[in-house]
Amino acid sequence: MSQYQVSDTARFDLMVVVLALLTMFGPLSIDMYLPAFGDIATSYGTEANRVELSLTSFFFGLFIGQLLYGTASDKWGRKPPLYFGLTIYIVASLACAYAPNLESLIVLRFFQAIGSCAGLVIARAMVRDLYSAQASAQVFSFLILVMGIAPVLAPLAGAYVTQALGWQAIFLIVAALAVACMAIVHVRLPETRGFNGAVQMRRSLPIYWDVLKDRGFLRYSLSGGIAQAGLFAYITGSPVVFIDHFGLDPTHYSWLFGFNAIGIIGLSQFNAWLLRRRDARKILNVSLPFLALVALSALLLAWLNAGFWWVLMVVFVYISTLGMVFPNAMAGALAEQQERAGSASAVTGSLQFLIAGLISALVNSVGHLHPLGMLMVIGGCGLTATIAYRLLRTP
Repeated sequence: MSQYQVSDTARFDLMVVVLALLTMFGPLSIDMYLPAFGDIATSYGTEANRVELSLTSFFFGLFIGQLLYGTASDKWGRKPPLYFGLTIYIVASLACAYAPNLESLIVLRFFQAIGSCAGLVIARAMVRDLYSAQASAQVFSFLILVMGIAPVLAPLAGAYVTQALGWQAIFLIVAALAVACMAIVHVRLPETRGFNGAVQMRRSLPIYWDVLKDRGFLRYSLSGGIAQAGLFAYITGSPVVFIDHFGLDPTHYSWLFGFNAIGIIGLSQFNAWLLRRRDARKILNVSLPFLALVALSALLLAWLNAGFWWVLMVVFVYISTLGMVFPNAMAGALAEQQERAGSASAVTGSLQFLIAGLISALVNSVGHLHPLGMLMVIGGCGLTATIAYRLLRTP
């Protein structure tokens, strides 16, 4: 059981800030090293497209790793698995910096992702320990604000660090950040759930299956995950669309990457303000259909082979709207899962990154057939998310 009384009011104190920092390691590990692909390829005497496999292995690690922490955090409490995961992340990051070849880097990135999952899963579970569904949606909006800093600053920081110190320094920096975060967790983050002997680790898969069979959980988790997959379609396809197709240089592309992140930060904070006046489900009932309209626009622009500014506009609006879709979908998915919040957090996170991995592969395939294939996949994500939300309504 939670050691804290569940609050109906979101309190944005230091503990929430620490939880937000824990969710940053996944996005930071994805975005910060993107500008270094060319240097990594040169260092290992290979082609840049082979370096992309290190990103693929990271996504696969995010899918697998989250399932490892769910039941463990429900049984042993939140902090012991968190320490374990952060330790793996630190060791794997240091090893990435000194990887002797690309194959080793690809494998080590998988373990780095396994470690980063601890913060993603346990931070969400602790939010559910502490807050009601409505208040947790406000806190998730704040988490998106902090997570949104990574796409704004990480590519630019990674570019400058690579230029000044070499790509290996990126992994040393994130390892140092994880050490600092572990120290803060030890000093400032209390345990929100004690040991529960009734939870059996060998029953992890049946527990996960029970969570998946919950129609309400599946409705929110699936629609939110598919909608968010549009963001990963953008991350995967945007270098080809904006650099190769539209001719932006890497520096301007990094600024563009950050510009799109500002939109999701802004609307996530508007969502937090709106949640003080409206129910999270009602906001989702409006924001998801709006996302579907944006998705239709993306499909139309792809068919018309639209110009730079039209593509930029529709991508910006889609990514921004996620700031009002994802926090409310996440809160809805965990709303009725208090006793198994860790397991539910793991399932929804793994489901999201499984979808993200499939969408990433789809973008690569469609991109060979159409220069704006990214838009086609983004549009499909928005429409499919809205359809899933409607079809999975409780009778």
